[in-house]
Amino acid sequence: MNATVRSAVTKRNEVVEMNNKEENPRIVYADIIDMPHHQAGDRNHMSLYDRAAQFAPFAALVGYDDMVKEEARLTDRQTEISEDDWMILERKIGYISDKISEKRHPEITVEYFEPDSLKSGGRYLEYSGTVKKIDSVEDKFIFFADNGILSGKEILISRIRDIHGEQIDFMDNNYFDVMK
Repeated sequence: MNATVRSAVTKRNEVVEMNNKEENPRIVYADIIDMPHHQAGDRNHMSLYDRAAQFAPFAALVGYDDMVKEEARLTDRQTEISEDDWMILERKIGYISDKISEKRHPEITVEYFEPDSLKSGGRYLEYSGTVKKIDSVEDKFIFFADNGILSGKEILISRIRDIHGEQIDFMDNNYFDVMK
């Protein structure tokens, strides 16, 4: 022990004897206070962000945040289409069916309602693809999968709001007014 440390220890002992209730930390830790801070050589220094994360509050109610987010998520209701729009949609479906029977599978974009799996309602989506067939028993479109061989996406006709495509975009109200 060097002389400075020895004198600090002696002073500490004297202070402890004089005032047993409160010790001066400068004196108590005099032997180590000026020593360099130890840092492990085989480990990287932890970032301040990671150190702070140790003291972050924990989730006492696991899943509560997810439940709140789910409850706040909005869904739409499926809208009923008018009779006129339904007639146009039926004619478009008939036209697509005719093209399929001619072995000419059209590429279309379908706007349809997708029900939500967790709560009432859902949302409107668009799907573009090549129609493989129209299943008249289950009333749905079946599209080719990405590989062009297997069956892919299936969409119920009752959920379809509109159909677009290069081969059927000419079918609008004016076209059907002329056909009457």
